[in-house]
Amino acid sequence: MIALAQMAEAVLRCADGREKTALSRRYAAEWQGARAAGKSPDIGHADPPLHPARPAAPELLSPRDVPRRRPGTPEGRIALLHAVAHIELNAVDLHWDIVARFTDTRLPMGFYDDWVKAADEESKHFNLMCDCLEELGSHYGALPAHAGMWRAAEDTVDDLMGRLAVVPMVLEARGLDVTPGMIDIFRKAKADSAVAALETIYAEEVAHVAYGSKWFHFLCGRFDEDPKERFHTLVRTYFHGHLKPPFNEEKRAEAGIPPDFYWPLTETG
Repeated sequence: MIALAQMAEAVLRCADGREKTALSRRYAAEWQGARAAGKSPDIGHADPPLHPARPAAPELLSPRDVPRRRPGTPEGRIALLHAVAHIELNAVDLHWDIVARFTDTRLPMGFYDDWVKAADEESKHFNLMCDCLEELGSHYGALPAHAGMWRAAEDTVDDLMGRLAVVPMVLEARGLDVTPGMIDIFRKAKADSAVAALETIYAEEVAHVAYGSKWFHFLCGRFDEDPKERFHTLVRTYFHGHLKPPFNEEKRAEAGIPPDFYWPLTETG
């Protein structure tokens, strides 16, 4: 069994989405099997790329240039599923990147357990979205996608606490806010496969946000910093823009993020 950081780097350097997620799930199963057997496998060190490998399609565009489609139409629903697939593929890489990039920071084994599990689940989510697209006669790569998805990783390449604050605690928390509305769109369209897939994603994303909050608070404790103040400073440093309500306060609380963390970061906060 190769070191975990090397597994992470291999996933990051794999371009094809289906192949990337298959490799991700295989490595996650190896890691989880070893941990279930009571072992503490080697974390190791790696040289992760600044940008993960990506397939030739989809074409990546500036957010303002990505065409907007009405979700009430079949084409709009395909575009919505395609956007979620793109988010999930980026999430696979984000979770493996946090494993590979910060190995110089001393962290408990539980940190790696959490992010390997998250990467495994994001891999499943990507494949669920691809299956839904194919059921509708499309595929991942058929439409252009958002080019800015990796910006948070670039901005926090040397700052683990910044990464935790911006990726799981801001970007993934936003998924908790918007996914119920997406589920309603597909329920009204009687798209049962998409509803089931999005409900799976919604249920499992709470834990990913919670991992971010847990390890952010852990590091704040290590460095004797106030979590709320540190979170506000890091988000204002690394997140481009304001947080936008409405917020799913119930699910955010379930994930360990209270309202006084995010409301002061809104345009009116």
